[in-house]
Amino acid sequence: MDFKLTLKAARINRGLTIKDVAGCTGRCVDTISKYEVDSTCIPQDLMVELLNLYKVPFEFIFFGKQSEFHGLVGRKKESA
Repeated sequence: MDFKLTLKAARINRGLTIKDVAGCTGRCVDTISKYEVDSTCIPQDLMVELLNLYKVPFEFIFFGKQSEFHGLVGRKKESA
């Protein structure tokens, strides 16, 4: 599967702010922001909460550093 979203993109696509997500999950804004930048070590319970909140299947989410995701997208564009 080639199509992937970052957690930030999934949140934005649902029309939610970080503050909205923090309120829905009981986490602080800084925690949500941290995992949007690097979701490599996101706790499983939070991951499941976010996938349910964003209504996105696991296989559509890129888990890792946001900078690595943007590097992958840039390379795919260059090779196209």
